[in-house]
Amino acid sequence: MLTPVVTMERKLRVGVIFGGRSGEHEISLLSARSIVDALDRERYEPVLLGIDRAGRWHLHDAAQALLATPGAPLHLDPTAPPVVVSPGGEGSSLVTTQDAAPAVGSLDVVFPVLHGTYGEDGTIQGLLEMAGVPYVGSGVLGSAAGMDKDVAKRLLRSAGLPVVEGFVVRAHQGRSADEVAREVESRFGWPVFVKPANMGSSVGVSKARKADELAAALANAFRYDTKVLIERGHAVRELECAVLGNDAPRASVVGEIVPTHEFYSYTAKYLDEGGAHLRIPAILTPGQSEEIRRMSVEAFAALELSGLARVDFFMDKIAGSLFINEVNTLPGFTSISMYPKLWEAAGVPYAALVDKLIGLALERAAQRRGLSTSFAP
Repeated sequence: MLTPVVTMERKLRVGVIFGGRSGEHEISLLSARSIVDALDRERYEPVLLGIDRAGRWHLHDAAQALLATPGAPLHLDPTAPPVVVSPGGEGSSLVTTQDAAPAVGSLDVVFPVLHGTYGEDGTIQGLLEMAGVPYVGSGVLGSAAGMDKDVAKRLLRSAGLPVVEGFVVRAHQGRSADEVAREVESRFGWPVFVKPANMGSSVGVSKARKADELAAALANAFRYDTKVLIERGHAVRELECAVLGNDAPRASVVGEIVPTHEFYSYTAKYLDEGGAHLRIPAILTPGQSEEIRRMSVEAFAALELSGLARVDFFMDKIAGSLFINEVNTLPGFTSISMYPKLWEAAGVPYAALVDKLIGLALERAAQRRGLSTSFAP
């Protein structure tokens, strides 16, 4: 499955995994199309592996997929040949097809364009580790820690980084909305944001301005996770910084999200073309910008990340204080998404960014290949 040494005599076979069993399925289709479009056909051969909503894997015809309107999301064809995932280890095939379908063959590296559950939470990363296949992005630990907003906050707080004040409510506790409301009022008051601990793209996120709105917000969040965060609501600016690298990561310029909605919801992000404006670079003092860039790299290290991440900040509009809102280990990757836009502003165009990420994946895999996996006393 894994080719240890890749020469310039042939193209790198890049497995692009997209779709998935996640509330961010549609975003994955958009991101994957942008990445496939950016792959240099002189250097890379894309192999498209789509995961449908039921978790079934399909081998897609890359040439046919690109005949669609440029920029249109990849179409996940449920009639495409099914593939069976078998993490047999280095030298074996990650996926096999039915007899009548074309063979997948070996892959040199995988770009898991899977946002959210089963793609950004360490699960696909564990599968690829077992198969011995290099992949773009953080490993199992970093992916899982970054996905769980509660765990991430604990690690960031331990590293001395500021996070938004809040507390956790778990489904098994059976707490009533009135009981949670009383805790909100005793801790910090209204409004609050209610979020599933393990979800992205603002799926399941609601703003509760008073106790009467909390029950619906909790029910919405518990649709997606058994652990929910209740966070203090601030009047804030929403700032974002992109990080790129492995052992020596660097931060991009800082950008700002200016939502036209009450907050940067799923609708504002993806359904309403005028839902938000991106301001790159953000209007900040040099000191503020440098502080955000420094904290972004420190957050990257605190969560044991590699490859890429987007660190999202809140800046209090009155006090000017900064808080890390969350860290995204596989952020949206369309050509107009914030992560590639921030690097474009820093002098790294989209196609070059994809090249760099593939190189970082191969670099990290080479380091791990040098480690011993057995012990003989």
